[in-house]
Amino acid sequence: MSIELLIYAAVALFLVFRLFSVLGKRTGHQKRPDFPPGAAPEREESRSGEAQDNVVRIPSANDGAAPESAQFSGPAGEGLRAIRGADRNFDPDSFVDGAKKAFEMIVTAYAEGDRKTLKNLLDKATYDSFSGAIDAREKAGHRMEDMLVGIDSAEITEARLDKDIAHVTVTFVSQQVNVTYDGEGRVVDGDPSTVETVSDEWTFARSVKSSDPNWQLVETRVAA
Repeated sequence: MSIELLIYAAVALFLVFRLFSVLGKRTGHQKRPDFPPGAAPEREESRSGEAQDNVVRIPSANDGAAPESAQFSGPAGEGLRAIRGADRNFDPDSFVDGAKKAFEMIVTAYAEGDRKTLKNLLDKATYDSFSGAIDAREKAGHRMEDMLVGIDSAEITEARLDKDIAHVTVTFVSQQVNVTYDGEGRVVDGDPSTVETVSDEWTFARSVKSSDPNWQLVETRVAA
């Protein structure tokens, strides 16, 4: 064998050794891949029993990987599970998010006398009650200002399924400034400089068989 062939062979062996040494270990400085939400990497065991770092599982809907809402084990858990059994798309946490948005819209619409918005969010009986109060306020020449400073908490406290109608009650604790003015701009009720803590219980309802995903406010009361 010539000297040149021996040199080439030695160089090839050196390159193979270097390549193996680089690919065969992790230094801890490699960039972590960007995983989509809900697809955090899981370490799976290979057939040899060694953990593989390069396997990523995206959980399916049947894996049970998504954590169940804590609301199911709360005070309204039994009713929520009944609703979930009739409507697999029902999620208590998403419901609360929507209820908070509805709360803000309804409080604002009532103060502004916005009947159109109220009609879309309330059932007929509740709308008639709200509209009647607005009529009385306007007849007296009064104007209401209601500033929702913020919602401290919104918790599902009751839930039930009556045949195919789901009812969910949310207790809202919010910070508000409520003031009513007369036609001359004088304060007749409330204090514009005072932020009040207000506790309300609102009940929303919808048919679990309806293709319309929207809920309507069907009852309001002051929280005990």
